[in-house]
Amino acid sequence: MARTILHLDMDAFFANVERVLNPSLKGKPIIVGGNPEGRGVVSSASYEAREYGVHAAMPMSRAMKLCPHAIVVTPHHHRYGEFSERIYRILKIYAPVVERASIDEFYLDLTGCDRLYGDMLGLAGKLKKVILRETGLPCSIGIASNKLAAKIASGQAKPDGLLRITPAKEALFLSRLPLKELPGIGKTTHEKLRDMGIRTIGDLARFPRSLLVNSFGKVGESLWQRAGGMDREEVRERARQKSLSQEKTFERDSEDPLFLKTTLSHLVEEVGYRLRKHGMRAKTVTLKIRYSDFRTITRSTTGGEVDGDAEIYQIARELLEKAHTRRVRIRLLGVCLSNLTPAVEQKQLFEDKGEKSKSSLYRSIDRIRDKFGLKLHLGSSILHRQE
Repeated sequence: MARTILHLDMDAFFANVERVLNPSLKGKPIIVGGNPEGRGVVSSASYEAREYGVHAAMPMSRAMKLCPHAIVVTPHHHRYGEFSERIYRILKIYAPVVERASIDEFYLDLTGCDRLYGDMLGLAGKLKKVILRETGLPCSIGIASNKLAAKIASGQAKPDGLLRITPAKEALFLSRLPLKELPGIGKTTHEKLRDMGIRTIGDLARFPRSLLVNSFGKVGESLWQRAGGMDREEVRERARQKSLSQEKTFERDSEDPLFLKTTLSHLVEEVGYRLRKHGMRAKTVTLKIRYSDFRTITRSTTGGEVDGDAEIYQIARELLEKAHTRRVRIRLLGVCLSNLTPAVEQKQLFEDKGEKSKSSLYRSIDRIRDKFGLKLHLGSSILHRQE
């Protein structure tokens, strides 16, 4: 039986989430990213901005030169995670197996479900409508007999499109596309293939298999198979998240203690909020430091379970004080929480009023963030309590 795989890719995900949060941005060129006057990069761009050549990972300074009238929006990563989770839950209603490939793309294995839903094109169209109605976000869907063809099909269907590749027609569909559309080909490999006269995926599929293996080894074998539309990778549910992290690259390198500790408290609050939203506690706290000379170090400590910002900050601050021994400015700080365990409430004979009050405070702040998407930073109060 031929498999039925859907690849669902959210269109300009970060930018469109920002439009849902702020409807006045609808129809306007949006760039989600860091400070254009610093080292910020583009996280996402609306299609109105992409028409000017703006794309993800581009330096913000370059993006603003290409599209000077674009509206710059600071990323709200926790809100993107919330929308991603809502989409995942919708998809789980319709598909027995859903793989979250990234925050904004999903694979669905619907093999054998045609008896339940009938035409898969009809189901895909329904999914698009349900997601748009429930989240306000558009998406594109590709349907094929394997993950590779489905992913490329959704890319060809963008924006807000739907494309199905008939089983056994994968190679024909791919053959007309430029080589860059085949996932997994890096810049160096792409240049080498072009030097060999290979311009399209069809050129790659027709190229002698033995020559590709001689030139690229096992990678050459994989390239040849994928160019022919062959992909046996299964759709798999991902295991429970193993870690949560947040980091920030500074606009200017710094070794100012107050600035570093304030930034650290903000990072802790961001990652602590996500930890509690996942219903988890962390046993390991890791600090990441990248200096101006690009030397990067990490320091970790493992102990009891924590989920409160104050406790996490105290651990991270101690790691920073011990680790930052070089007289070199810092370029980046990061905090990672790992060894995650479910946050199970335990009844105690004698109630700890302090712990209850602290938990109530975090729940209240998190509810406000849930409702309004505000970045409520309590860094100053945390620093005041700890020092």
